[in-house]
Amino acid sequence: MAAGSGTMTAGAGRLYDIVVFGASGFTGQFVVEEVARAAAAAAAGEGQLCGGRLRWAVAGRSREKLRAVLERAAERLGKAAPGEEVGVLLCDVDDADSLATMARQTRLVLNCVGPYRFFGEPVVEACVENGASCIDISGEPQFLEGMYLKYNEKAAEKGVYIVGSCGFDSIPADMGVLYTRDKLKGTLTAVESFLSVKSGPEGVGVHDGTWKSAVYGLADEDNLKKLRKQIGYAPVPVVGAKLKKRGFLFYSPEFKEYCLTFMGSDGSVVKRTQRYLHTEFQQTPVQYGAYVTIGGLGSVIKLMFMGMLFLLLVKFNFGRKLLTKYPEFFSAGRFTKKGPTQKQMDGTSFTMTFFGEGYSEGHDPQSGKPNVKICTEVKGPEPGYIATPIAMVQAGLSLLEDAASLPKRGGVYSPGAAFSKTKLIDRLNKRGVEFSVISKPEV
Repeated sequence: MAAGSGTMTAGAGRLYDIVVFGASGFTGQFVVEEVARAAAAAAAGEGQLCGGRLRWAVAGRSREKLRAVLERAAERLGKAAPGEEVGVLLCDVDDADSLATMARQTRLVLNCVGPYRFFGEPVVEACVENGASCIDISGEPQFLEGMYLKYNEKAAEKGVYIVGSCGFDSIPADMGVLYTRDKLKGTLTAVESFLSVKSGPEGVGVHDGTWKSAVYGLADEDNLKKLRKQIGYAPVPVVGAKLKKRGFLFYSPEFKEYCLTFMGSDGSVVKRTQRYLHTEFQQTPVQYGAYVTIGGLGSVIKLMFMGMLFLLLVKFNFGRKLLTKYPEFFSAGRFTKKGPTQKQMDGTSFTMTFFGEGYSEGHDPQSGKPNVKICTEVKGPEPGYIATPIAMVQAGLSLLEDAASLPKRGGVYSPGAAFSKTKLIDRLNKRGVEFSVISKPEV
């Protein structure tokens, strides 16, 4: 068996390359559409899948809903309804046998069933036990790091790859830091990223599944600290000048806007990647800070009021019930049970700007101040339901097609740890999630 190809050999005799689990959910339907695009591209001779075909299936609880999602995807891609070439598997997260049956039939499961803290583990367990790899789009550090603690060794034994955070959380940030590192001639030691989301006249909309994940994630922060103690992470050394922590709220002269510390999983995911690359390959770890631009003073006041109310309610059980029952009220209309409209999605885009600093070739990062700077960015369409499916599916194709470039052992990985040597960034660029250098290193 070739190094790094355990999952591929294990899955060679399987019926499907990819199964989308939770295909009829709000995000799942967009992932299905993206897999259908990838299948059409494979049939047209793009990619390196055996036989030029992407064999795939959808899985969920209702056959009718799954058929409807496939028909919707075909309609949106201007094709006839998919025939028998797309499998339909009945599968329930509460039914371990159905999950095992799904995992045995495929090389890779794209898991779209969240919040992952409640529904993610049975899928990971079924995949690990039955020799399938698994990718999710979780932005929940407790879930991601908990899966590492419980399943990393078993996944390594089985030669399968469990890769979390393969959506907007946290592929742009994690791969963006690696891209910035690769574009700097010298040693990159610190990066700050700033996320800006622009919306059209219809505003931004987010499905309330993301809201629920945030509610339960913040409520459970203390357990994350305990979990990290249990894992016993080796500390990541600080190389170069220490990156100064900014205040929770600050004004950025570069963007002429107020900014906040980004509360998502990007910080923890990037740190896991940097720890892995340092431990495995002795690469210089990059310090990282994640921020989001929020606009002028009016936006700050509105956000502070909503944020304080959210943080107060999230501490209590009845408060969490209120927050999850009335997402629209508590988020000033941004989070809804219906999710965004097509117009809202079409009018929304994101830019993540990375400011990196480091030491030019020949300069010792352990002494003196950084003497080079670089600015890069990742730009893409609406983050939640356009960029996320693109990122998830391209990560899946990297796992299937770039097998020789994956880590030599299976295991539970962050995206940067799994995909740092693959063609994932090239794949994303071709699908409209674009990585570029904005300003060359200044000495």
